[in-house]
Amino acid sequence: MNVIVYRYDSICEPDYIDALKAVGLTIIEDNTGRSEHDSMTLDERITNLGNLIAEHRPLFIFSINFFPFIAMLCERIKVPYVCVSVDCPVLEIYNNAIKSPYNRVFLFDKKQYESVVSANPNCIFHLPLGGAVDRMNATTKGAVGYDFDISFIGSLYTEKDPYAALSLPAGIESGLEEKMLRQLKENIYGLEYVENTLTDEEISAIKDADPEFYSSRLSIRNLDRQIVLDDYLGSHITVLERKEILNTLSESIGNYKIDLFTTSDTKELSPLIRNRGIAKSFTEMPIIFKKSKINLNTTMRAIRSGLPQRIWDILACGGFLLTNYQPELDEFLTPGVHLETYRSVDELVEKARYYLEHDDEREAIAQNGYKKICEEDSVLHRVMAMIKIIMETHK
Repeated sequence: MNVIVYRYDSICEPDYIDALKAVGLTIIEDNTGRSEHDSMTLDERITNLGNLIAEHRPLFIFSINFFPFIAMLCERIKVPYVCVSVDCPVLEIYNNAIKSPYNRVFLFDKKQYESVVSANPNCIFHLPLGGAVDRMNATTKGAVGYDFDISFIGSLYTEKDPYAALSLPAGIESGLEEKMLRQLKENIYGLEYVENTLTDEEISAIKDADPEFYSSRLSIRNLDRQIVLDDYLGSHITVLERKEILNTLSESIGNYKIDLFTTSDTKELSPLIRNRGIAKSFTEMPIIFKKSKINLNTTMRAIRSGLPQRIWDILACGGFLLTNYQPELDEFLTPGVHLETYRSVDELVEKARYYLEHDDEREAIAQNGYKKICEEDSVLHRVMAMIKIIMETHK
């Protein structure tokens, strides 16, 4: 049975292609979304995909994240369209094309799922992400010992912070800054406080200040409030939080070191933090996860409840993970058994110190986390669950 995979250079594509092959499907790749085909028009991409469908008669079309044009084409020619969201927020899932009965859309963040499922209740599903165990094993083979005390791989979000570029009225700006700082103090995840206190005036001010503000014209509902929360305030809170956590931790762990792998601007970080530059996703990142005593994760605030890909990647490498708590975490993993969590900066510092000094406990937890991914939470497990749902709901 054939499956056409629409590719656009997501780093998650190879793992899902491997898993789809592992369940016996034949993969035909549509590469028109990749960087070497940037000059192609949307009409040309649609024509190409239509021709591939006519030639190969696939069981379904698959993509990482949701593409409205694929959903519309598949509805027109009555072919199932399956997608897995690995990012959050993904505003395209609110496009009117989400209503197609030929969609099978899998979202890892339950809050995001709940925000859109009513638009197509029989075709949108909650499914966590998973770890690419086989690829990680191949990459980390032979990696023994530790090169790093505490590692953090990822963006500080300084380059992904549209709020910082806004020119807002002084009263609006000061009010929002106060709310964002309050959110940081109140909870280690989500945007609940800001969401409950955000006013229509503040939403309008941000919308008016950015000529590139996302239009809801083709969406199932007006998204202004959600966009302000996730893309502007959530991103800015993530910037503030990551700087605070890294600086506080670096100054609280004695002679131990934090190694940061990023291309973000680090001028506001402590000189105690060693900036190692970018880590290559496929060849370097897994080895860093494996050879770090502690891998730090701080989930971006727009991921309200779910577990980001980074959690599954670290555990799939056999790395020890110290992450902020997320509401869905207890559904899949057990703190103190498979990984460790923190609910405040003080708790983060306390646990980092503890596990840096207790090698046996830390290594046992890392091994438990790795075993859990291998047995229950790999990308292959998720693809098998996805295929089961597709077959059960296929008309």
